[in-house]
Amino acid sequence: MRHRKDHRKLSRTASHRRALLRNLVTSLFQYERIETTVEKAKEARRLAERLITFGKRGDVAARRHVDTFITRPDVTRKLFATIAPWYAERQGGYTRIVRIGRRLGDAGEVAYLELVKTDEQKEAARQARIAAAEAKERALKGDKPEKKSKMEAAPAGEVERPKRGRQREGGPEGTPSAPTKKTRRSVKTG
Repeated sequence: MRHRKDHRKLSRTASHRRALLRNLVTSLFQYERIETTVEKAKEARRLAERLITFGKRGDVAARRHVDTFITRPDVTRKLFATIAPWYAERQGGYTRIVRIGRRLGDAGEVAYLELVKTDEQKEAARQARIAAAEAKERALKGDKPEKKSKMEAAPAGEVERPKRGRQREGGPEGTPSAPTKKTRRSVKTG
């Protein structure tokens, strides 16, 4: 019988289990999708959905309650400002678990734990990814305007040479060559 057995122990002590779940839930809210084992995902889902419900309440007591569990203040702000409004009309089921197979090292079953998004949110995220990729391609091609070099900016009579690190012997004309060996001072011991 399973009377009063309402959660998994995950082969950890209570303090270790609490720390693990706090980190998982914080990462879920920060990245909106995490990869973990199925058992850990099921436990983290219970807590994440409760915290989203607190985020929907939005009062000071709810914010303080969430602050005691989530480890980063910026993630708490994101939960109340961004994530909770997504689910204003939804009565639960804020997360989903997608099984992705077995891990190579120990054959543990691995899954994604992710926040459920509407089609509009998915499309907006896709457009943002496409725009970021196009901006990266433009930057790699060199389409951005170039800055004037120091030689072009200086007046004709006062050309300043760019500073360089140590020069080898036989460098360009007009540049001092650095010595190849450092000299040591002899210390007399007596």
